Amino acid sequence: MAEKFKIKKGDQVIVTTGRDKGKKGEVLEVLRAESRVRVQGINMVKRHRRATQTDTGGIISMEAPLHISNVAHIDPDSGTATRVGYEVKDGTKVRIARRSGKALA
Repeated sequence: MAEKFKIKKGDQVIVTTGRDKGKKGEVLEVLRAESRVRVQGINMVKRHRRATQTDTGGIISMEAPLHISNVAHIDPDSGTATRVGYEVKDGTKVRIARRSGKALA
């Protein structure tokens, strides 16, 4: 069964290790079965595509998935990496940044 993660599509994250360390971007996709995320503009690779009836071929750049352990949420106050916690406010469960205590968007 696929794991549940605190990182979701649309979150702003920072890369903590690897070639793109320190770069920030938005999560485009969470691949739960593989424990990976695809982040906009991060881990770019080139792929050769064959031409089809609807699409011209060529070399395209696309984001390759990163392991989820190599990214962290961005703190709304400082812009640095933070862990995620939960609080119940007005009867709704809200994700908060552990570093500053502010709610994550």
